[in-house]
Amino acid sequence: MKRLKDKIRSIPNFPIENVTFRDITTLMQDAEAFREACDHFYNRYKDKKIDKVIGIDARGFVFGAVLAYKLNVGFVPIRKKGKLPYKTISQKYDLEYGSAEMEIHEDAIKRNERVVVIDDLIATGGTVAAAVKLIEKLGGVIVECAFIVELPDLKGREMIKSQNIFTMVSFEGE
Repeated sequence: MKRLKDKIRSIPNFPIENVTFRDITTLMQDAEAFREACDHFYNRYKDKKIDKVIGIDARGFVFGAVLAYKLNVGFVPIRKKGKLPYKTISQKYDLEYGSAEMEIHEDAIKRNERVVVIDDLIATGGTVAAAVKLIEKLGGVIVECAFIVELPDLKGREMIKSQNIFTMVSFEGE
């Protein structure tokens, strides 16, 4: 996993002062690193009887869609408010530097479908906590929430204590 971590660019003071942005676009641009990250997800979930992969807007779409394809299951996007065209349910949440609202189509998940939630990064946990609430409202069963990067100093795991969590790399104290 060190190779993956080394492919992630750190950008100080973005999007605001005193925040270091962990940019995974550099990982995605490297064919070997991108394949390695996607393969880690696939190998982790290939035997877990997943019905759907849930990708969180926007980088979760990249890894989530690849995983859904490799697992031969459906892909469900959770998007920022106002981006989905059909009937939705929504959930407000706080970010480390603001607040927002996420939505999912009301018919995206059937009751008791087993899902894995994919996003690029867990920081304060607000985004994934909103996704978890949306999935639970629809009756989905969350097998695990998975991320490329974790920023443990921001304590995002505390927002989703009831969920299994998998991360590939950590930037603790960095």
